[in-house]
Amino acid sequence: MGTESSAAEIDLLRSQIPFQSDGELVLPPQDGGGVGLVLVDVSNGFCTVGAGNLAPAAPNKQIEKMVGDAARLARLFCDRSWPIFAFLDCHFPDKPEPPFPPHCIIGSGEENFVPDSGIQLMIYSDNNTRDDGLKSWLLLVVSQISIECAALKWLESDPNVVIKRKHCIDGYISSIEKDGSSSFADWVAKHQIKTILVLGICTDICVLDFASSALAARNIGRLPPLQDVVVYSEGCATYDLPVEVAMDMKGAVAHPQDLMHHIGLYMAKGRGAKVVDWVVLEPSA
Repeated sequence: MGTESSAAEIDLLRSQIPFQSDGELVLPPQDGGGVGLVLVDVSNGFCTVGAGNLAPAAPNKQIEKMVGDAARLARLFCDRSWPIFAFLDCHFPDKPEPPFPPHCIIGSGEENFVPDSGIQLMIYSDNNTRDDGLKSWLLLVVSQISIECAALKWLESDPNVVIKRKHCIDGYISSIEKDGSSSFADWVAKHQIKTILVLGICTDICVLDFASSALAARNIGRLPPLQDVVVYSEGCATYDLPVEVAMDMKGAVAHPQDLMHHIGLYMAKGRGAKVVDWVVLEPSA
């Protein structure tokens, strides 16, 4: 993307398929209020520059923003012992996933969480609030203090986190075990989760498929007591394959990043998800 003409085309698309944001998700300061965090494929194979066939070839701001927000929210949830369910794409060498090239193969390292990266994160401060005319909430993105930290690899040893290595695009389907049980449904029931907050990559593929399936399962009573699926727009990202690049690649389908990110959010909203632009923490009384 990046050119004035490309930006104009995206604006034109958005004007044809607009959707209204649901604003913000407010997290209570103490018990979590029945909210669970779901992370989708925040792994080397999709996020670390040069890590594999579907990883970014160069630093990518949208993906870096998603990784930073995922790490920030994961730390918030773990510090408060709130539940997290993390999907990690993981494939056997002899089981391809068409139409995509080989990726996240077991043993390659692509299938693991984004490691120590020194990314710029933001930490919390009680001195920064936002007032929208109704109430003042403590923003999670409040202090510009940079810290050196592991992105998400630390989640592997955190007892608060359930990790599901998925073998297909749709994490909900992958969580269905051979005996018909569902590790994801069990997690929702165990923690009495009424709202899932979804972040990850790719907005229009794995995130969308999971959100759609979770909503369908909720609608037929397969995920009690789940009520809402919330997709955090700034905490999602997708890959970039511009038209001009795809034209020179046999069999490739163009995938302009900003365009497909918008379409993924639009489709999730159309399926019944709430799409929010902010995740904020209600200050303690």
